[in-house]
Amino acid sequence: MTPSRPDPSRRRFVQGLALAGGAAAIGAPAWGHGGTTMGGVRRSEPDVLSGDRFDLVVDELPVDITGRPRMATAVNGSVPGPILRLREGDHVTINVANRMKAPTSIHWHGLRLPSDMDGVPGLSFRGIMPGETFTYRFPIVQAGSYWYHSHSGMQEQTGLYGAMVIASRDKAPYAYDREHVVLLSDWTDEDPMAVMANLKQQSSYYNLHERTVGDYLAEAKAKGLKATIDDWAMWAGMRMSPADIMDVSGATYTYLVNGQPPAANWTGLFKPGEKVRLRVINGSSMSTFDVRIPGMAMTVVAADGSDVEPVSVREFRIGVAETYDVIVQPEDRAYTLFAQAQDRTGYARGTLAPRPGMSAEIPPMDPRPERTMVDMGMSMGSKNMAGMNMKGMAGMAPAKPEPKLAPAAMVVNADGVDPKTLKGNPQVDNLAEAVRSRLGEPGEGEEDNGRKVLVYTDLRALKPDPETRPPDRELQFHLTGNMRRFVWGFDGKTFSDSEAIRLKLGERVRFTLINDTMMEHPIHLHGYLFSLENGQDGALPLKHTLNVKPAEKTSVVFTADTPGHWAFHCHLMFHMESGMFRTVVVA
Repeated sequence: MTPSRPDPSRRRFVQGLALAGGAAAIGAPAWGHGGTTMGGVRRSEPDVLSGDRFDLVVDELPVDITGRPRMATAVNGSVPGPILRLREGDHVTINVANRMKAPTSIHWHGLRLPSDMDGVPGLSFRGIMPGETFTYRFPIVQAGSYWYHSHSGMQEQTGLYGAMVIASRDKAPYAYDREHVVLLSDWTDEDPMAVMANLKQQSSYYNLHERTVGDYLAEAKAKGLKATIDDWAMWAGMRMSPADIMDVSGATYTYLVNGQPPAANWTGLFKPGEKVRLRVINGSSMSTFDVRIPGMAMTVVAADGSDVEPVSVREFRIGVAETYDVIVQPEDRAYTLFAQAQDRTGYARGTLAPRPGMSAEIPPMDPRPERTMVDMGMSMGSKNMAGMNMKGMAGMAPAKPEPKLAPAAMVVNADGVDPKTLKGNPQVDNLAEAVRSRLGEPGEGEEDNGRKVLVYTDLRALKPDPETRPPDRELQFHLTGNMRRFVWGFDGKTFSDSEAIRLKLGERVRFTLINDTMMEHPIHLHGYLFSLENGQDGALPLKHTLNVKPAEKTSVVFTADTPGHWAFHCHLMFHMESGMFRTVVVA
């Protein structure tokens, strides 16, 4: 039985726009804190906890984000959880008490620490059982903007996430006068298990942008009837849709800034003339955002916590779990912080202002993007090219030469799988004919928008990885999936079908990622920062999460210097839960 589709007429309400005349009128909080009441005062920020010892309590909490009361998973009575401020060089103790009826956990995303402190139940520790307290103890060996979240069930989607800010022992290489954490996330009033069930039954369940008869007629008028018939027939033959941008959309999601929906207007204050550092963190479960501040340039100074040479941009795409630090210098007026979802079904919005109560115009969302032959990985001579949308053809020849990689002593597929054998695999619905580096491309929906958009090839480390020896081994991974079945994996295998990836302690390793799907995948390796091979020789940027574009082949290098069991997975929560997860064992 096909599930009923979400009601598109609720979209403005779900975005939180109705909250302005509802919750604000009755003084109700946009998010719960300390129980069901907050003294009639809407909080604009989570609590901030500082030091080297923290006591955190995980519990259920009633919240009202869209006008419909729901239960969330909270830390210390708030969603998001408190901002944790730590200092590089300290040794921290974090006590996490579980007051729920279900097990829980906290993973410290992007931190280098012992594996038994990493917080992945069944992999690096048992988990935190109901009524128990687990004590995390680990040294802080890095600085920057990071975040934490649950790795138990789908608690990350229901609110168990928060920001971490780690102060450096050294003076920052760039000047600023104040800072704000900007934690982006997505919220649904639905039970996440129901969302998963809907996707399993119908992968396009939340896609309200499927092509219509009107689109067909407009296409036929623009490029001719035969070309249109060929294009639509090709997509139908592959059982795919060019409208597949994000699996879960604004049909159910409300997009938040620091836990607040658009109408609540989270506001970060500044004094005119100040330089303001924004620590932007994508703590969402499934949503990629395109971030800009109309009327103001942004200088990117850090990526995934690590400093980079300053890059001036007007916009940047931030994949799930990524972080970017930017510095802005606003004038004496209000500015809109605008983060539109990649599929343009909604947005998160806040304000930077010199005084409380101010706001600025909210820009319209950009046109919704569509997938093209480039995203399908088709070669120039593909028989399927006839009549297909040719937008993006310029991307077939990268603007910059592909990075030249140092040879590895041994190059193998991680599972010993010949990619040709993936054809016919019921868990693989597409194999890209032609893959290439796309690090110099801004991504679907960000091309030719008239704004300077950050690309991965812009990133050049201020302090590159001191380890420069070539890799001892290169492991190749195909990112695979079957959209109709909503099954995802590496090399055509889900987690349950896969063996651990075994690395020798101390060996230098290259992971090469080949995306055979038509969707982006933010790939994260726990416990490590890896050097992205983006052509910036001698200054490769360090990252903990890499948003891999469709039909892209890209690589990262790291030294397996910390023993233990580590998670390696797509950070789209429903992709991870559907199989795109592996265990890396370093011994």
